Amino acid sequence: MSHGIGGSTAERELSALAYWPNPASRIQPEERASRLQRARGLMAALGVDALVVNAGANLRYFTGLPWAASERLVAMVLTHGGMPVLVCPEFERGSLLAGIGIDVEIHTWQEHENPHRLVVDILRERNARRIALDPQAPFFVAEGMRRALATDVLVEAAPITDGCRMHKSPAELALIQQAMDMTLEAHRRAASILSPGITTTQVQRFIDEAHRALGADAGSTFCAVQFGEATSYPHGVPGEQRLAQGDVVLIDTGCQVDGYHSDITRTYVFGKPAIAQADAWKLEREAQQAAFDAVRPGVPCEAIDAAARTVLERAGYGPDYQLPGLPHRTGHGIGLSIHEPAYLVRGDKTPLAPGMCFSNEPMIVVPGKFGIRLEDHFHVTDRGAAWFSAPATSLTAPFG
Repeated sequence: MSHGIGGSTAERELSALAYWPNPASRIQPEERASRLQRARGLMAALGVDALVVNAGANLRYFTGLPWAASERLVAMVLTHGGMPVLVCPEFERGSLLAGIGIDVEIHTWQEHENPHRLVVDILRERNARRIALDPQAPFFVAEGMRRALATDVLVEAAPITDGCRMHKSPAELALIQQAMDMTLEAHRRAASILSPGITTTQVQRFIDEAHRALGADAGSTFCAVQFGEATSYPHGVPGEQRLAQGDVVLIDTGCQVDGYHSDITRTYVFGKPAIAQADAWKLEREAQQAAFDAVRPGVPCEAIDAAARTVLERAGYGPDYQLPGLPHRTGHGIGLSIHEPAYLVRGDKTPLAPGMCFSNEPMIVVPGKFGIRLEDHFHVTDRGAAWFSAPATSLTAPFG
C-alpha cells in the first residue's frame, strides 16, 4: 500500500491548516520603477517610441494593478520621457487608483467616446510614432489602435514585455516559491483523503478549500483531478469519475500569491501499482531529471525538451509526439501568467539565463490505459537549475 495515500478525511486535514507563516514580501515600488526603466531600455534598443500595455498580466507586472481585460479599454502608455499614463473609463477611476502601485497620469474616457483615439492623442502629444503594442491585447484593441494611428507604425511589444518578465527578481522568486510550497502542501493533504468511491469533484473542492485555508489569493487558480483511464488524456475528459482500487490518480493544480502562480502535478496509484504503471512512473521521473540536469545558462530552451525526449525514446516511447510517449512540450515559463514565454519545446531557441522559471513535465501517455505526469518547476541559476518544489522520489511514497 502506498504511504500517505488515504487514511484521513477532508475535515481533519482542513482543520490542521492555517495561513502561511512568514509570507513572502509583495513587490515594492522601487522594483516596479526598475521594471519601467528596463522596458524603456528595451524600447530604445528596438527603436520604439512608446509602449502600450493592455489590462492583464503585463499591466499588473508594470503597475501592480490586478485588472482583467474586458471590452472597455484600460491601458498604460509608456514613453521615454514623462510619467506613465493610465487610460481608463472615467467611472472606473477610483477603483483603479485604489489598486495601482506606481505614480501615473490618469486620462479617462466616457462611454460614448473612442478610447483608442484618446491613446493616439497622448502618443502624438509626446511625439511617439513607432508604437509597440502589448502582445496579449485582444484583436479589437489592435484594430482600434491601427485605425486611430492611421500612418503611424504599430509593432508587437513582445520583445519588451517578455524581455522584462522572463527574468524574475529575487522578490518574484520568493512569491513563486511560497505559491509552490502552498500547492505542494495542498497536494499532500489531498492524497491523504482519498478513499474508494470519492469523486473528482470532491477532491477538487477540497484542494480549493486547502489553498484558501493556506492564504492563497483566491483558492485554486485551477484544479484538474483525473482517475484511471482519464489520466491518459493530458487535460482529462468531461464528467465526474469515482476512484477505484488500482486507479492511477493524476492531480494538477495551482494557486496565486500576489498574482504569481504555482503549478504542480503529482501522479500515483490508489492501491497496489501494476508493473506497467510502476515502470512508466520510474521512466517519467528519469526524463524529468534529465531535463533538469541539462539546464545551464546559455543553453537554448529546445535543448531541455530534447534531453527529456531522449530518455523516453531510448525506452521505446515516441518518437517525437507519437503515442505512447510525450504528446506536448516539456515545459513552459511561469510567473504572473500560468503559461508564459519562454517554452521548453523544439524551435524555441531562447537562451536560458538566471532568473528564468519553467515547468518540467515530460508526460508519458499510454492511450486508453493511463498517463503519468510529474510536474515541478525550477529557476535558472548561474550554475544550472534549482527546484521550487522537491520532485517526488517514489511511486509508493510520493510525498515522502
